[in-house]
Amino acid sequence: MHLVQILLPLHDNAQEAFPREEYSRVRQELTERFGGLTVYTRAPAEGSWRPHENYTSLDDIVIFEVMAIELDADWWRTYRHALEKRFRQDMIFIRALQTQLL
Repeated sequence: MHLVQILLPLHDNAQEAFPREEYSRVRQELTERFGGLTVYTRAPAEGSWRPHENYTSLDDIVIFEVMAIELDADWWRTYRHALEKRFRQDMIFIRALQTQLL
C-alpha cells in the first residue's frame, strides 16, 4: 500500500488565487481513480525553497492524499505534468510513501 501526497499551491507566481474549480477537478479525478481521498485545506501549509542563493520563495499549499495498492509511476508522472500546466508551476511535488495498514 502506498500513501501518495500531492502538494498544490494556492496562488500562482503573481499571487493570484487559483479558481476553486481547479481543486474540485483534482478531487474528482483522484476520487474516480482511487475511490477516495483526503484533502488538507483548513489551514494551508507553507512551503519554502531557495531557487537562487539569495532568494527564498514561499507558497501556501494544500495537500491531497490518496491510498494506492499499486504505485503506477508512469501514470503519476503524466498526472504531475498535467497539474504543472494547469497550476502554471515549474514543479508540482508528488511523493509516495510505502505504508502498512494497521
